[in-house]
Amino acid sequence: MSGNTEVEAKRVFIGAGCNRVVNNVSWGASGLVSFGAQNAVAIFCPKTAQILTTLPGHKASVNCTHWLPSSKFAFKAKHLDRHYLLSGDSDGVIILWELLTHSNNWRHVLQLPQSHKKGVTCITAFMCSETDAMFASGSSDGVVNVWDVSFPSQSSEECKVSCLDSISADSKAIVTLSLAELPQNPGRFILAMGGLDNKIKLYCGERTGKFTSVCVLKGHTDWIRSLDFSLPLHSTEETTNSIMLVSSSQDKVIRIWKLVLVGDVGSWQREITLASYIEGPVFDSGRFTYQVSVESVLIGHEDWVYSVEWQPPVNHQPLSILSASMDKTMMIWRPEKKTGVWVNVVCVGELSHCALGFYGGHWSPDGGSILAHGYGGSFHLWRNVSGSKESENWQMQKVPSGHFAAVTDITWARTGEYLLSVSHDQTTRVFSSWKSDEEDEHWHELARPQVHGHDINCVAMVQGKGNHRFVSGAEEKVVRVFEAPLSFLKTLNHTCAGGEGSFPEDLQSDVQVLGANMSALGLSQKPIYLHSSSEPLERNGGGEGLDTFETVPEAAPVELKEPPIEDQLAFHTLWPESHKLYGHGNELFSLCCDHNGSLVASSCKAQSAAMAEIWLWEVGTWKAVGRLQSHSLTVTHLEFSYDDTLLLSVSRDRHFSVFSIQRTDNGEVSHKLMAKVEAHKRIIWACSWNPYGHQFATSSRDKTVKIWSIEKDSHVKQVLALPQFGSSVTAVAWTGLDQKEKSGCIAVGMESGLIELWNISVKETEEGTTATAALALRLEPFMCHVSAVNRLAWKPTEKSESNQSLLRLTSCGDDNCVRVFDFKF
Repeated sequence: MSGNTEVEAKRVFIGAGCNRVVNNVSWGASGLVSFGAQNAVAIFCPKTAQILTTLPGHKASVNCTHWLPSSKFAFKAKHLDRHYLLSGDSDGVIILWELLTHSNNWRHVLQLPQSHKKGVTCITAFMCSETDAMFASGSSDGVVNVWDVSFPSQSSEECKVSCLDSISADSKAIVTLSLAELPQNPGRFILAMGGLDNKIKLYCGERTGKFTSVCVLKGHTDWIRSLDFSLPLHSTEETTNSIMLVSSSQDKVIRIWKLVLVGDVGSWQREITLASYIEGPVFDSGRFTYQVSVESVLIGHEDWVYSVEWQPPVNHQPLSILSASMDKTMMIWRPEKKTGVWVNVVCVGELSHCALGFYGGHWSPDGGSILAHGYGGSFHLWRNVSGSKESENWQMQKVPSGHFAAVTDITWARTGEYLLSVSHDQTTRVFSSWKSDEEDEHWHELARPQVHGHDINCVAMVQGKGNHRFVSGAEEKVVRVFEAPLSFLKTLNHTCAGGEGSFPEDLQSDVQVLGANMSALGLSQKPIYLHSSSEPLERNGGGEGLDTFETVPEAAPVELKEPPIEDQLAFHTLWPESHKLYGHGNELFSLCCDHNGSLVASSCKAQSAAMAEIWLWEVGTWKAVGRLQSHSLTVTHLEFSYDDTLLLSVSRDRHFSVFSIQRTDNGEVSHKLMAKVEAHKRIIWACSWNPYGHQFATSSRDKTVKIWSIEKDSHVKQVLALPQFGSSVTAVAWTGLDQKEKSGCIAVGMESGLIELWNISVKETEEGTTATAALALRLEPFMCHVSAVNRLAWKPTEKSESNQSLLRLTSCGDDNCVRVFDFKF
């Protein structure tokens, strides 16, 4: 293959969890939802439950996103060909993005000229017209900036942004803001701020500039967490003289305030009576006087209320509020028809103490769906399937999911039917494409085999025959072995990869374990057997202890006929742990299994040669059958050659080692160090074998990838170095393209998040091995990770296919993302 042929790349799947901060999620008038995933801004489509893209640009964790127009202004934005999005990060930077709706193309428009000194905590906006908006951003140092933005009416023009005012509102953080236009007073705005001093501060100003403090609303007894102004309320008269403000707090209470125009300045005098203290403060703005009074106090949540939001208007403002709380419920509040008393009419979620609750809740633009994001980086979506307000029926819907911390390792199942990823969020997750009638392949999280008490660093699928098994290593000294339960094997039949006879019935009949239960400390997972009684275990002599925090709900593993939702994933899709492998003296760092499924190799973090030993374990008996000494510091990556005769290890000590692995007739394993070479100037992060021979690639922090060959006399020589890359090369993966030509493709992943493909061809002659390489493709940044790539893995292909044109690659990274790409060669 010559280097100039076009390689086409297609994005197949992105899995990512939501950053665990309030104000992180926004549902736009475009119908799309934005959220922060580490330093990326991710965009998902609620209809398909797929993440469409991630936007690269932030250098720090994304704290908040806000659509212009958001769902609140969707009624004004029916046919926009451009939507805009603001995102703010923990360094104080705010970026404006543009989405072209007809092509679904995103572009980085600008970074706001004046950054906050500390992290951005919240962004609120008011659409004055389709092309003009005002927005305010708050920061954890108590500064609030107010901005004016005008969008271009022609594609040739650019956006104009100007800072109207910068208000030092508080010495402590401002955590919530809301902006509205004053009733009957066009061009005059009111800004509500909430923070850590339990008071709501109101500021007034014009579109031309300065905002001044007009009054303070007292009533809450803890931090103010969320504020939202309604749009003007339609009363019986034609005029709309009032707007409402809803506030929520860590005091578990929601308050509704009414802001009413009471008259012209000077004409309205207040009588100083006892009643005037109850009615609330008064202020002037422009020609008019306004009064703010408490309309209602809503009590119903059992924990901090993190967000409140008015239902978006379809024609006019509905009296309907959505609240989301740490008690793991969302509630919809409306006034009763007869009495006008505000009551809770809908409650979704579950009051449970086994998992922390929701950070925020949002309405869809049409008010027919509500979305929460939770403590586990997860989304929860309900839709009113009855479609009417009278008989509401809110049902859970599919949502995207993924890890909420760095994804450290990823591997394919033996024949590539699913992906297995592990993360510092202490979970192991299975992702697979799901059968559906649609044209496009839709991927979902299928199971969460391991939910652990330590950060997980590495994983390897056990190859060979028999049931699906994997080994994982975490920030602990034990390697753990897991085996697929029957519920998972049956569920696999409903995925795209299943149903092709990949699971013989006789295999399923041997599996006696239905699922697994979590232990109280979250370390070991106990099997649930098929023929055990279906009654849940009576714990500690009866049901008294069930209300304590130590109890974990009994798992109820079942065959899933459609993609599972978060609550099922968190408790009911665990795999039982079958073995623990003891031997290492430090936390596990790397694992691999040979292709024949007989050996697993493992390494741990090491500062000395004794700790840097590589252990070999025999699959099945799980005995330690070898301890390989060579390195003096942590072995960062291990891989067996495709014929299983050689084991390659690379290390922080800048060397690689090649061991020969032999099996004697009586089944014992013998090993010998064949070569040890100082290969790079800095730590070597990764290595990968050529599927068609004894050549391999190594990649390092010195920004290079080198190709090595093991010659006939068993010495190792360097045959090629790829040109220096732009940043540290953290991942490398070699796959075969054409066996006759000895040609292949190397995927290279960098600390910057970028991924490149290089075509490589190897020639073996009498004189020795030579290799040539050419750049095949640089993936565009919008398709890549935004932080370091931790692992790349090509989907395993059938041995019979000697030359390939369509290849599938998966990657994982520090941006919490798991990605799948298709390449057409």
